[in-house]
This record gives sequence, C-alpha cells and structure tokens, in this order.
Amino acid sequence: MRVHESPEIGELIRQACEARGWGPTKLARELGNAEGRGPHGLDRQSARRWMAGKRTPVYWLPYIVEVLDLNMEAVRVTQSAGPAGPDADTVASVIELGRSDVLRRNFLAATSAYALGALNLPDPESITRRTNRTGAVRVGTGEVAAIRQMTKTLGDAAAELGGGHARHLAVRYLVDDVGPWLEGTYTEKTGRALFAETSQLVHLAGWMAQDEGNEGMAQRYYAHAYRLAAEAGEPELAATALRGLAVQAIELGPRFHGVALRLSERCVEEARALDDPRAVSYYRTTLADAAALDGDRRLATQALAASRTAIEKTPDAPPGHSWASHFSIGRWAHHSGMILARLGDLDQATEHLHQALEIHGLDRRRSRAIVLADLGQVHLRKGDLDTALSTWTAFLDCADGIRSVKIAEAANDMHVRLDRYGHLPEVEELRQRTGALLPAQDT
Repeated sequence: MRVHESPEIGELIRQACEARGWGPTKLARELGNAEGRGPHGLDRQSARRWMAGKRTPVYWLPYIVEVLDLNMEAVRVTQSAGPAGPDADTVASVIELGRSDVLRRNFLAATSAYALGALNLPDPESITRRTNRTGAVRVGTGEVAAIRQMTKTLGDAAAELGGGHARHLAVRYLVDDVGPWLEGTYTEKTGRALFAETSQLVHLAGWMAQDEGNEGMAQRYYAHAYRLAAEAGEPELAATALRGLAVQAIELGPRFHGVALRLSERCVEEARALDDPRAVSYYRTTLADAAALDGDRRLATQALAASRTAIEKTPDAPPGHSWASHFSIGRWAHHSGMILARLGDLDQATEHLHQALEIHGLDRRRSRAIVLADLGQVHLRKGDLDTALSTWTAFLDCADGIRSVKIAEAANDMHVRLDRYGHLPEVEELRQRTGALLPAQDT
C-alpha cells in the first residue's frame, strides 16, 4: 500500500535532486516535459511537497523514476508501509487520467519506466473503502450492466472502423458517467464487478488511444486497467491489461525489446491459474511474439506451440464477454503467421495468413485489412511481386474509411517497399492509392 505522507520516497527524490543540483522548480519543469505538458505543466509546490515527503506522488511517480533515474526496487520498498491515503487511490487516479485526456488531448511519450512501473502492487483497499459510505450515490447491478453494454458498443465500432472513431465518447463516458459511480457507495461484491467492468472500459480507451497513435496515453490507460482488474480480483482481466502493455512495447521497437519480454512473461504468470484455452493461447502467443522479437527462437517456438495446443481445444467456441475470450483461431493464425515471418519461415507464415483469411475469415474489416497488408508484405519478401500487388489491392479496398494508425503504417510500409518497382504502371497506380491512408506529411 502507498502512504499519504512518505518521507522515504521524499528522501529518494530529495537525494537525487541534490545530486543534480535541482530545486523544486527544476524538478517540476523536467517532470512537465517528460509527461508531455511542457515546462509549465506542473507547479513547483507539488514538487516541493514530494521532496519534503509531505505528499506521495502517484500519477507522477513513473515520471519521477524516469527523470531522476531512481532505483525501482528502492521505490517499491518505500511504497509498502502504512495505510493507503487519498493520493494513492486507484479511482481518483483513473478519473484524473480521463479528465486530463479530455482537456489536453496531447500526445505523450511511452516509457519503459512507466510500463514496468505498472507491475507495482495495486491498492487492495480501494474497493472496501467505498462500501456502505454515507452521502454518496448508491451503485448496483444496473450501473455495472450499463458499463458492460457501453463498452461492447464502443468496442464493436472501434473494431470495425478503427480506434480513431469515437474514442472521445469512451473517455467522456468514463469521466462523466462511470466516474461518479466509482466514487459512489456499493457492496464489496458490486464493487468488484464495477471495477472489473471499468477495467475493460479503460482497456478499450487504451486500445483506442494506441490505434489512434497516442502511445503514451495508451500506456497509462493499460496500467490503470491492470490496477482496476487486480483490485477486483480478476486475473484474466489483469493479464489482458499486461498483454496490452506488452504488445505496445513490441510495437515500439528495439528500445523496448526487454520490456516487451518481461511484460509478456508477467502476463503469462498472471494467468497461470486460468483454464480458458483461448485466454491461455492469447497470452502465450504474445510471449512468442516478444521472444521472437528479442531473438530467442527457442522460447518463441515453445510458446507458439503451447498457444496452438490451447487454441485448438475450442476452435469453434463462440466468443465470451471478456477481451481474451474473443481470441479466435483465425486471429491466432494471423498472429502466429507474423511470428513465423519474424523467425524467417515465410512459407509457413503465408499458410497461416491464408488460413486466417480463407478458412476462418475475420469478422472485422479493420482486422481483415491488417492481415491483407501483412500477407502482401510476406509475398513480396518471397519474391512474388504479382501476388503481393493483388493482395495489397485487396488491402486498399478493405481499408477505405478506417481510422487506424495500424492501417496508416501498413499503407506507408507498402508505399516504401514498392518504391523500387515504381517504373511499373500497376505499381505506380497502387502507390498513388495509398495517399488517402497516409498522414499528410508522408503523401
């Protein structure tokens, strides 16, 4: 648990600042820059209180660790004593995150410190502090069901049209509707259900932000989704939130290889007691992807084989309510195909991607477009230009109108790879069609 007054954390901050010759003003300026608000985004009084140990930074702690290069183990030790204070509350933190997203709409940097900081122990008393309170709005099963339905509706739209559609609605719903319910009073059973459904909504907001290209904001939503799920006692939702962080680290490139592997390992550890084969396959596939990215062929092959064994136990089972239960064998075929391509097995990769498209199909236009883009790339790597061109033509047809950074990145990748074949009329025509999908500076 975290403490309201924390001289131990304050001492760590003060010592690190003294070593750099920083005062509260300098610390506030550097933290504001790191978080993305700019040099005037944090007041010096907050920094002064943290240095004096009079307040515990919660939202700002990952940035403090990053800016001051603090020892995370030492930080964890200082967070382990005493009752949780108001600054440590998960609800207050997630609502503040949503409000800052609504007000600023700024793009934040994703950092390894923040990603690994999400592994800190959540606040186990966040729910029980709200049971049977007086003077607060009473929350019951109706409110929990409302969050579940709204998350499904917004998620369906995002899966079809991309995270750039309706993200503001998800964030506004979190702040304006769900926020007062989280601050309300409820039984412990209802509170756990409320936190679990909110975790899925917050995870969706993170996925939308990531698909829109705002990696830093996505990272913060995923971390909060993990805290909410862990406090609700829902290991599958907690593992799924960690998977979101791991996938994001995979996509962020070489600097995050180690972070991606550690997060995917923790994801599998979090889910070790689950018996849903689709969830097990979901997390094992992510571990295989991170291991392949890190150059560990043995671990990647083992994890991929385990994911296949799990997903083949329920190939035709309808999806359930949770995020992980939507991991179908078709989606597994797509992910495994790209892992095999990363490992250099292009023939098997092609077979798996065709399996995803032709045998199992994909029910979301965004998903189908991404698989077509990936398949075109694999065909080109195999030296089959004609098939690559026809596949990428299908990709452009499918991607029309989708607002997703993944689609834009796939279009840009195709545009660049075809540059060497620009003398061919059919190639130039295809490259011109990518203009509508590329960011303005890339066209």
